[in-house]
Amino acid sequence: MTRTTTRPRPARNRPAAGLAALLLLLLTPVPAQATAAEPAPRHLEGTLPSGATYVIDTPARWNGTVLLFSHGYRPEGTPNPAVDAPDEPTKKLLLKEGYALVGSSYATNGWAVEQAVPDQLAALDTFAGKVGEARRTLAWGQSLGGLVTTAIAERHPRRVDGSLSLCGLVHGGVANWNSTLDATFALRTLLAPGSGIRLTGFKDAADAKTSGERLGASLVTAQRTAPGRARIALAAALHAVPGWNDPATPRPAPDDHASRQANQYAALRALVAQPGFVWRAEAERRAGGNMSWNTGVDYTAMLARSATYKEVKSLYKAAGLSLGDDLRALADAPRTDANPGAVRYLAEHAAPSGRLRKPQLDIHTTGDALVPVEVESAYRRAVGRAGRAPLLRQAYTDNAGHCTFSPAEQLGALHTLERRAGTGSWGDTSPATLNSRARQADPTTPARYVTYRPGPYPRPFS
Repeated sequence: MTRTTTRPRPARNRPAAGLAALLLLLLTPVPAQATAAEPAPRHLEGTLPSGATYVIDTPARWNGTVLLFSHGYRPEGTPNPAVDAPDEPTKKLLLKEGYALVGSSYATNGWAVEQAVPDQLAALDTFAGKVGEARRTLAWGQSLGGLVTTAIAERHPRRVDGSLSLCGLVHGGVANWNSTLDATFALRTLLAPGSGIRLTGFKDAADAKTSGERLGASLVTAQRTAPGRARIALAAALHAVPGWNDPATPRPAPDDHASRQANQYAALRALVAQPGFVWRAEAERRAGGNMSWNTGVDYTAMLARSATYKEVKSLYKAAGLSLGDDLRALADAPRTDANPGAVRYLAEHAAPSGRLRKPQLDIHTTGDALVPVEVESAYRRAVGRAGRAPLLRQAYTDNAGHCTFSPAEQLGALHTLERRAGTGSWGDTSPATLNSRARQADPTTPARYVTYRPGPYPRPFS
């Protein structure tokens, strides 16, 4: 029997087999977990050279626009965290839409406009270094932050493409403290004559607090009588305090003077408790003296221009009190002079000029007692005098309170400003269009833009 033996093939075919295996490996799809990571939201915090803190929030997919937010007034001794949006619901909606957010705490509390402007610009620089250059930058802020935003827009137009002021003090510091003095002067003259209650030039915070408490006690007593209520309404008119200023209370009818006066009384109690005295004392220390005056002010003419003039006349008549006599008492009472250096300080750091270079949109509630809606008339006048009227638009929401905007209303305003920054044209900024944009952005919260034109600001702008 013959045995057949099979020999192995030569090894020359093995390199070809290895090459095929390598090609197969290269062509095999990489498992999903090995791909580049998806973009993720980022939250950054830190400290600026001034000592102010900053906060940055970016979405997973950034749309290229950064929003620089300026917060409102914070009293001395209160927490001062950095924030980059007015409230959490609005912040979530903005991040969902792809906006990046940045803001600082400002280096100090109080009337810190001088410090806030460079701190906000430093926060913007930090954003560029840590996140990247934005395709578009919009500045926005509320209350005192609306003044900070306006200052950035007027003085640093190359840093922003547009600005949005929410319930902002766009009349500026000089006008604000003059208007506050008008109210406290009227209250002291009519409710506490001869009391010697100090209205300006406080020795310290304790002195201011005591003065405010004394005037507040006179307010409480006066509210119990018809003549006292009429005089409180007169003081409220000089500060442009609206008859509906708290969204938690029912809206009074236009001729319900008793309810409207009660609301004004509550607002003046709040003004006397903090802004008119304790907050003023902090501002005076910062400015180097008293920065407001009422020398030469005609309170009779101011009252005649007030939106609540009819209410005041009605309450005086019901009380059997002479409005003319009280106006003469205001005219004859000793007046207050300002410290020129303090006025110069506020005029330099916290008084808008109206010289806009980029578009600005202002929105305001119609029932704001702290920063009355009439401040928008003051800024409109300043912008017009500067020849920049086409750059400014103003819109109003039908609600009471200070800065009581819904997330929908804020996003509707931001979208309107961004459209202007992107196209060079305001287009339709009617209440109907603003409400439509607001509802599209957030159908779950109110959209209350209305056709409205505020009356004249009580005091001259400068």
